[in-house]
Amino acid sequence: MIEHPVLEAVMQPWFFIPLALTLSAISLFLFRFIILHWLKKWTNSTHFIFDSLLVRSIAVPLTLCTVMVLFIILEQLLQFVEAPHTELIPFRGVKIILAVSSIIYFIDRFLFGAIGYYASKSAVVSNSQSIVRGITRAGVLSIGILVLLSSLGISITPILASLGITSLAVALALQPTLENFFSGVQLVVDKPIRVGDFIELESGEQGFVEKIGWRSTWLKMLPNNMIIIPNSQLSKSRIINYFYPNKELSVPVEVNVHYSSDLEFVEQVTLEVARKILIEHEWGVDDYNTFVIYHTFDNSSINFTVMLRAKEYFNRFWVKSAFIKALHKRYNEEGIVIPFPITAINTTQETAQFNNTQ
Repeated sequence: MIEHPVLEAVMQPWFFIPLALTLSAISLFLFRFIILHWLKKWTNSTHFIFDSLLVRSIAVPLTLCTVMVLFIILEQLLQFVEAPHTELIPFRGVKIILAVSSIIYFIDRFLFGAIGYYASKSAVVSNSQSIVRGITRAGVLSIGILVLLSSLGISITPILASLGITSLAVALALQPTLENFFSGVQLVVDKPIRVGDFIELESGEQGFVEKIGWRSTWLKMLPNNMIIIPNSQLSKSRIINYFYPNKELSVPVEVNVHYSSDLEFVEQVTLEVARKILIEHEWGVDDYNTFVIYHTFDNSSINFTVMLRAKEYFNRFWVKSAFIKALHKRYNEEGIVIPFPITAINTTQETAQFNNTQ
């Protein structure tokens, strides 16, 4: 039998194995590309989010699986050509690492994307997005590493025992940090505040909630400064949330008029101005039924409160300012007097009292 020199060269291990691996790699990666392209095309035609999330999560794990298949092919080729010392190559360990890593990566990316999706739908998940993602990722990685070690034949029982003792020591050492962490979880679950809310602390600071993190909550004040408050301190503090249950809030305005004023006419004029402001002002609540309450006979005036309504706390200053300017102008037109603080001496009464004592 005559053997061709080219055929003999091709069948040499040094040429045959790289050629077979190259052809296998091209075929496998081409197959991977076709599968992903078809899946993306199919998911783009549906209205479900989880199929698209599945495709985005499977890209890297599919690559790792492709590399694992190439290692299997390499192992079979080496056995076919009876290459020496193949037992020194850790094929089994590499295959286990690639398989477990692909599963861990897939679960991590899928859960990461699912949390992001639910965060866009739920205020609860949105406020706790960073905390939930951190806990989820830590849990997936921890379980994945333990499964990987167990699959490689490494006993995880001593590791679990060591982790228990270590966790106790770490918990004692990081007690303030853990307290802040669980306080952050409590803030997320109870929802006394949410990202974007305008709140006032017990100490008097006011601002918008920028972020509820693992350790602290970030509050952006009106002067554009940032307050960073430990979650444990915030959870124990009394908080006024001006955006809960909704952003609208009443705006009381204190007004006083002269004792000689016609109070019915004053109320009529004041309500007309108040309703006009609430309708015309961009931050006024136009359907609010404003009202006037007289409450005090003061030294030089009769005092009353006008109740307005603004769309949110930060806008109340502008609504109140616009109302005061409009009311002052209207009072001048109608001849309604807003008195200066004065002390009046009634000479008639004083004279009568003097004569009686004589």
